[in-house]
Amino acid sequence: MNWVFTAILICGSISLMTACKTTNIQEKSVKTVKNVELIRTSQSWDGVELPDYLQGRPELVAVKYVFPAGQKLGWHHHPVMNYGILVQGELTIIGLDGKEKTVHEGEPVVEMVNTIHHGENRGSKPVILYMFYLSQEDLPLAVQHPEIPLE
Repeated sequence: MNWVFTAILICGSISLMTACKTTNIQEKSVKTVKNVELIRTSQSWDGVELPDYLQGRPELVAVKYVFPAGQKLGWHHHPVMNYGILVQGELTIIGLDGKEKTVHEGEPVVEMVNTIHHGENRGSKPVILYMFYLSQEDLPLAVQHPEIPLE
């Protein structure tokens, strides 16, 4: 359980550092640490309960993704829990069932686990997304499904 707390601290710190880059002039004059909780949930963006934690030694992974305007990711699923902060642009996530979620600049997202989905940058500027994975050694962060065509 301590590794979960560590992941939250690490990821929260990275999120805070990222948020600091985009602060306005008024916030820069603040003399004390400001703490804003962006999300606290046990569900993915589609309302499904997250699975129980994996047993064994954790491996925490942080990834910065940059998606060009108009880019579509292929269908995939994540075997591990992950969440992130979108720091630029808008990313639309689409499930196989057609359910969609558009994540906007500054918003957190908790990804689906073991559910096939894909993402699209329908906007006019690149998407920059920081994702944090609660994984284990030798587990993939995502499993691709090239057999499912994108429309």
